[in-house]
Amino acid sequence: MALMIVPPGEVAAIVTTLEMRDRPPARPLPDNALRLVRWAQPEPAKYRALFERVGAPWLWYSRLAMDDTALRAAIQRTETQVHAVIDRAGIEVGLLEFTHPAPDWCCLDYLALVPELTGKGHGRWLMGLAMAMMWRPGVAMVRVNTGSLDHPGALSFYRRQGFVPVLRTVETFPDPRLSGLLPEAAALQIPII
Repeated sequence: MALMIVPPGEVAAIVTTLEMRDRPPARPLPDNALRLVRWAQPEPAKYRALFERVGAPWLWYSRLAMDDTALRAAIQRTETQVHAVIDRAGIEVGLLEFTHPAPDWCCLDYLALVPELTGKGHGRWLMGLAMAMMWRPGVAMVRVNTGSLDHPGALSFYRRQGFVPVLRTVETFPDPRLSGLLPEAAALQIPII
């Protein structure tokens, strides 16, 4: 057994890549008071605010580190769809983003809800909508990555949806709380070293 030292100021995560190679059978969507709204050309500031709201508890920072030009290039591509989950008060409380990099496969980039909504069935509702949109005609595979820093139930959630683990990698990166991309109070379950 080998241990890898993570230098001070950095964070490490085990990333699991999962794939689904067969379109899941259609199933009824659970009733939900939330709604999904497509952001056809999301503005960087609005996108970053939602990305941080749903991702800060898990140290998501990649999109926060991009300048406006790079972020627009990532989220305003024709092959990428960005959707906000909206609650009854009109507040963005979740994010769904996926990309069809080629006609025959799709990458589920982000599927997240604010922590207050997890564990209440909203994830199954959101995944049901995602599956209906990602599995367009000609798609033979959907891929997603999740890491050990994500919600503790993320990996088992994806597996229950029919995704199969195919690869495991280790990712290290500078702690985004030390650079100011995220507040120091983000992800208190992950110590700053």
